[in-house]
Amino acid sequence: MSAPTHADRLHQPQLDPDKLEVAPGTAHEAVQGWIPELAAENDVRIALEKAFDYRGDVTVTRKDGSKIEGYIFDRITGATLDTSFVRILPQANHQRLKIPYSDIAALAFTGRDTAAGKSWEAWVKKYWESKAQAKKVGIDPEPLD
Repeated sequence: MSAPTHADRLHQPQLDPDKLEVAPGTAHEAVQGWIPELAAENDVRIALEKAFDYRGDVTVTRKDGSKIEGYIFDRITGATLDTSFVRILPQANHQRLKIPYSDIAALAFTGRDTAAGKSWEAWVKKYWESKAQAKKVGIDPEPLD
């Protein structure tokens, strides 16, 4: 079979982007301020998965009573809680920590969700508003005659 020629490509039907299947984006839950119940192993796994998807800081209370507030940037899920870990970037010292799921006594979504309420539509609206404001002020470049 030979490669399509230029003429073949010209006669192919054009794709209509409005008719293409579009996959929905990720829906983020509003979990800011949530303190999940960590009674069972599955509760721990679900809460830490949500913490990984969260775009703000969380407070992890370890079983020894120490607390770490920071951003969970990675997680490793193993067969057990002992072989599963979260990796957190603490606010206090910015030294990455690796904490086993089995060492976590409590979790709280304490930080502000930095992306809450932000969408593509909001960005476009803000873009056009700022562009219109720039025209009112007269920031357009002068022609180079």
